[in-house]
Amino acid sequence: MTDVLAIADHRRGELRPVSYELATAGRELADETDGDLHLAVISGAVDEFGEKLAREGVDVVHTVSDGEEFNHDVYVQAIEQLVDAIDPQYVLVPNSVNGLDYAPAVAGRLDLSIVTDVVDLAVDGDSLIATREMYGGKVETTTELDAGTALATIREGEWPEAEGTGDAPIEAFDAEIDEDAVGSTVTGFEEVAGGDVDISEADLLVSIGRGIEEEENLDLIRDLADALDATLSSSRPIVDNGWLPANRQVGQSGKVVTPDVYIAIGISGAVQHVAGMKGSDTIVAINTDPNAPIMDIADYAIHDDLFDVVPALIEEFQ
Repeated sequence: MTDVLAIADHRRGELRPVSYELATAGRELADETDGDLHLAVISGAVDEFGEKLAREGVDVVHTVSDGEEFNHDVYVQAIEQLVDAIDPQYVLVPNSVNGLDYAPAVAGRLDLSIVTDVVDLAVDGDSLIATREMYGGKVETTTELDAGTALATIREGEWPEAEGTGDAPIEAFDAEIDEDAVGSTVTGFEEVAGGDVDISEADLLVSIGRGIEEEENLDLIRDLADALDATLSSSRPIVDNGWLPANRQVGQSGKVVTPDVYIAIGISGAVQHVAGMKGSDTIVAINTDPNAPIMDIADYAIHDDLFDVVPALIEEFQ
C-alpha cells in the first residue's frame, strides 16, 4: 500500500484549476498501488479550500492555516512535516511558479528524487515512470525514479480536473512553523502591463495566428470575441509583432489554457502552441490549409478563408 500526497495551488483567494488536476493524477497513482490520496492546502482560506478539494477520489484533505498567500519558507516547512507524518511514496506538486519555487527545496531537505514538468505518470514495480516532453514537444522521454519517495511537478492541462463531491474528511494539520526561519512575505499584488486578463481562467477563447495578416485586421477578431462574449488570445507571432500583449499568448512560452471552447483562427498548430491548448474541451479550427496540424486535433475544422467565415459568425451571434 503506497500513499500519495498532492499539494494544492492557490493565488489571490482562488484555487487554481491545477489543484483539481493534481487530485486526478494523484488518484491514478494511488489506484496503481492500492494507496490513499492525501490532498493538502497550505495558507489562505483553508477551510473553504478544503471543502472544494474534497472531490471524488480524495481520501483525506489536510489544511495548514498559516498566512494568506504563498510563502516559500512556510510551504517548505509544512510539506516537510506533512511528508514525515503521512509517509507517502509520491509527492505531487503543480509545475507552477509557486510549485517550482518550493519543490527543489523540499526535495533537497528530504533527499527525494525529483522530476519536473511531467505530462504522464505510471508505476512499474517499485519505480515511478515519469513522461516529459522535449524539443518543443516534438519528443517524449521517460524518466525512471527508483524505489524511495519521489516528487514530481505536473504540467497544467495534462490531466482532467477531479469532479463530484467525495466524503473525504477535512483535517487541520498543526504544522510547527519556525517564524524565525520565514523570510519575506507577500503583502499584495501588482499586475504587469497588459495584465488585465488571465486567459487561463477563460471558458471560451477566440485565438488568432499569422492568418490575420495585418494588425488592423484584429478588429474583426475582437468583434467576434465580443459577439461570443469570449476572451481574445493568440499564438506567439502575434505577440512577437507587438499586436497583443504577452499575457494573451497561448503555448509553451505563454499560458496553458483549458477552456470549454477554443476557436483557433488562422493558427497553423505548431507543437509549441498545441502544447498550451490541447487540453481544451472543444477545439474549433478555421484555416485555409486543410493540412495544417491544427486541423488534426480540431473537433470541428473549417477549411475556408477566415475573412469569409468570421464575418458570418459575427452576424450569426450578434
